[in-house]
Amino acid sequence: MMIAIKDKVKTFVVDNFLFGDTSYELADSASLIENGIIDSTAVLELVAFIEDDFGIAMVDADIVPANLDSIDRISAFIKAKAEALAA
Repeated sequence: MMIAIKDKVKTFVVDNFLFGDTSYELADSASLIENGIIDSTAVLELVAFIEDDFGIAMVDADIVPANLDSIDRISAFIKAKAEALAA
C-alpha cells in the first residue's frame, strides 16, 4: 500500500509542481520547500489533493513541513492517517 501512496504523491508533485518534468531528479526524501518546488499556494493544492484522493480531512495542525515537506513525509502522513481512519 505504501508504494501505491508514494507513487500517487510523486506523480501529483511532478505533474503539478514540476509541470510534468520527469527528468528532474526528485529524491523521495528531498525537501520540497527548500528546493523551491512548493510554496504556500502549492501547499494548499497538496492539501486538497490529499483530502480528495485519500479521503483524509486535514486540520491546521496537520499542515506543517513535518508532514508535507517531502514525498516520504507526505506518504508516511497519509499512511498514518489512513490507518487511524481504518482503526
